[in-house]
Amino acid sequence: MKPYHKFLAVALACLFMKPMDSTAQETKAKFNHPSLENQQSWTMILLPDIQNYVKFKRNQPILDVMMNWIVENEEKMNIKMVMCTGDLVEHDDIVNPDPKKMDQTGKQQWEATAKAFEKLDGKIPYVTATGNHDYNIFSYTHKPKTTHFPQYFPADKNSKNQRLLREVTANVYGNPSLENASYEWKSPHGKDFLFLSLEFAPRDTILRWANQVVNQEKYANHSVLLLTHAYLNFKNEHIETAKYDLQDANYGTAVFNKLVKPSKNIEMVFSGHIGSPNDVKKHLGFRIDKNAAGKNVSQMTFNAQALGGGTYGSGGDGWIRILEFLPDGKTVRVRTFSPFFALSSNTQNMAWRTEDYDEFTMTLN
Repeated sequence: MKPYHKFLAVALACLFMKPMDSTAQETKAKFNHPSLENQQSWTMILLPDIQNYVKFKRNQPILDVMMNWIVENEEKMNIKMVMCTGDLVEHDDIVNPDPKKMDQTGKQQWEATAKAFEKLDGKIPYVTATGNHDYNIFSYTHKPKTTHFPQYFPADKNSKNQRLLREVTANVYGNPSLENASYEWKSPHGKDFLFLSLEFAPRDTILRWANQVVNQEKYANHSVLLLTHAYLNFKNEHIETAKYDLQDANYGTAVFNKLVKPSKNIEMVFSGHIGSPNDVKKHLGFRIDKNAAGKNVSQMTFNAQALGGGTYGSGGDGWIRILEFLPDGKTVRVRTFSPFFALSSNTQNMAWRTEDYDEFTMTLN
């Protein structure tokens, strides 16, 4: 190419090239660098149901990306707690999976889940609910809802958890288990929190135990954050019932009426469970109700299990929620982010969901 032709080609390219305006630059920076609104804030990460990551070996690296992002950003984002909405596996005890539906046995799924959370062990405390898929109830018989969860998530798995652990109660085996447990923690701003996790469709005896826990005098001034699996549907309604052949099972409506509403200090409820292939809104729920003390209770369902190709797709495209607790002790900023999409410059423009149902503010009392 002759020199002047080369110069002309470069000049024309510059002429027609769209410059990156300041907004685009800021957007790109946001994709690359999640940050706190206030450097004095602390953060809680909410993980959705993860069963579709671990049931296929091909999807397990996406869960690793999510966990690695949490560890890598612990200091920058001041991450103090991780919560997971349950369904840690697709099938608790399957030994001969249909490879079209899952290529990992129940044992392999539990091992993959425990290994993923191992990245947080000794670094960041985490609380996980147990979901319907974590139990043996898919036989649709009158079996008790037994699970391998205690085997893979014993109380001493994470030293950070063990320091915060306060109350546990017996599971269906009659053994103390983190299926139903509470954890006490004081925020950097001096606010006392109690994280309470309940089994899928908690039994009446579990709800009585939970009431006793939150009503203890020593927790009277704590903000209680409740985690359970099946609570809200995508219409923002409390779930009344489910198809599983279980006796003594309480879903969202019963949990609200028997535990949340009568309480004076439960201020937030987190859950998962729901979803529909490639429909973001059918993975989400949110509502605010009053408890017995007249305090607002913010109730959030967050899931992503059928995004990224449906039930047999990617497992959820790596979506997590970042909850930033601001130093005023009341404001909680909610954002929805995918460390998976954020990995590549080709997908960073998809790493944040910014609709009003994915990016909003909650208020503690």
